[in-house]
Amino acid sequence: MTALPIRRRRLLAASALAVAVGLAGCASSEQSSEKSPTANSASGTAKLTIGIAGDEPGLSLASGSSYVGFDIDVANYVAGKLQVPTANITWKVIDQAQRVEALTNGSVDLVVSTFSITTERQKVVDFAGPYFVAHQTLLTRRNDDTITGATTLDGKVLCSAAGTTSGDYIKSQYAGKITLREVPTWSECVRNLYEGTVDAVSTDDVLLAGFASQSKYKGILKLTGSGLTDERYGVGIKKGDSAMVTKVNAALKEFISSGEWKKSLEKWVTPSGYKIPSPPTVG
Repeated sequence: MTALPIRRRRLLAASALAVAVGLAGCASSEQSSEKSPTANSASGTAKLTIGIAGDEPGLSLASGSSYVGFDIDVANYVAGKLQVPTANITWKVIDQAQRVEALTNGSVDLVVSTFSITTERQKVVDFAGPYFVAHQTLLTRRNDDTITGATTLDGKVLCSAAGTTSGDYIKSQYAGKITLREVPTWSECVRNLYEGTVDAVSTDDVLLAGFASQSKYKGILKLTGSGLTDERYGVGIKKGDSAMVTKVNAALKEFISSGEWKKSLEKWVTPSGYKIPSPPTVG
C-alpha cells in the first residue's frame, strides 16, 4: 500500500478527531438533557436557592451538572408554584448537619433533603408538610446473620450522618451498648459498611433501599429489621415566614392530589423494591 503524504495524514487525523469530539458532545448533551429535571410551568425572573443532598439514590442524586430524584421533583414542583422557573433554581448541596444553619443564616431559601419534622427543629426553623413518611431501619451486609433487628445491636459499630434524627435516636436508645460513628453523609456511611469498618447503618428505609439497589451494593447489602421510628419529611423554611409555609403547603397538597407525587415515587423509588405508602396529610 502506498503511504499517504504526511500533510494529508495529518488532515485526516484532525478530521477524525473533530468528528469524534462532535459525536461525544452530542451524546453528552443528550444524556444531560435526559437526566435533567423536567422544567416546571413557571416563567419569569424569580429565583430560589434550595438546599439538597447530592448523594442519596432515588431521592437526591447528582447527575452530570444537575440532580435527580424524588426530593428534587418535590422541590422543582414547589418552586414552580412559587413562580420560580426550574432554570432559576440554584441547587445547593449541604451536609445533613448543615440544614438548620443554612436556613437560619439565609444561605438557602428552602431545604428539601429528607428533613424530618421534629419538635426541637421547629424551635428554630419552620416546616411545610409532611410530604412523605419514612421509617428508620438498618442496613447490614447480606452475609451478616448476627444482626436481625434492634435487639441484636449490642457491641456493634453503627454509622449515622451527623446532625440527623437517626443518629439522635441511636444515641438515646443504645448509649453504652453500641459504638456510633458519625460522618458528614449517608454515602460515606454506606461505603464504610461495604468496606467492613462498621457493622450497620441506621436511617430511613426509603433512603437505605436506594443505596442497597445500586449496582455496587446490590446482593451485598440488605435492609434488616422493622421500622424503629416514623420520619415525617418536611420542607424546611426560615423561622417566622408563615406566608411561605402557607404557599409551600398548598403546593405540596397539589403535588399529591395531581398524581405527580405517586408518579415521581414510581420513577425514582420503586425500582429499589420499596413499596410506596399512602400519601401523608399535609399541613
